[in-house]
Amino acid sequence: MSAQLVKDATLKVYPGAPHGLASIAAYKDQFNNDLLAFIGA
Repeated sequence: MSAQLVKDATLKVYPGAPHGLASIAAYKDQFNNDLLAFIGA
């Protein structure tokens, strides 16, 4: 819901990912890439 309220927001969904996905090998690379893209924007 907050992504709809913030202009130019993007909601990222990682299907099947658990809480703390940044430390799970299967999701870590994608999460880090998305985070770096956000920081660089």
